[in-house]
Amino acid sequence: MINNVVLVGRLTKGVSLRYTQSGVAVANFLLACERSFRNADGEKETDFISCVIWRGAAESLEKYTAKGSLIGVEGSIQTRNYENDQGQRVYVTEVLVSNFSLLEPKEVTEKRRMGTGQSTGGYQAPNRSTATGWTSQPQQSNFRPTEEIQIKDDDLPF
Repeated sequence: MINNVVLVGRLTKGVSLRYTQSGVAVANFLLACERSFRNADGEKETDFISCVIWRGAAESLEKYTAKGSLIGVEGSIQTRNYENDQGQRVYVTEVLVSNFSLLEPKEVTEKRRMGTGQSTGGYQAPNRSTATGWTSQPQQSNFRPTEEIQIKDDDLPF
């Protein structure tokens, strides 16, 4: 079976980075992808695609992007379900991102980060109940970056 997804779009807001109880980074984000055709009114429509990314890639995505950043993602579609507080079964379909690419110069992203008031540090989510399995800080993380990722304008495809 084939389950491959390739999308190019803009982040609708900053990446939401959290850590599991075991210290594994996970980030969720919404990607706005414009359709290639126009509707009856001559306007292009936009799809808002839910995405999730794990581990070091999640931390990098949060660190190097901001609301409005143009990115490309590769991954697969996954569907999961859970029971909400009202006892209803909720189904979620999202892209499980395996790889991403930054599609605009570093200076543009830095201006976006400054313009939105977003800090250059990690996202600090409010504390969540331990019953959900999520915390705002890693409990114990074995992730140790060996070097800072350096992206030059020459590395970009345009």
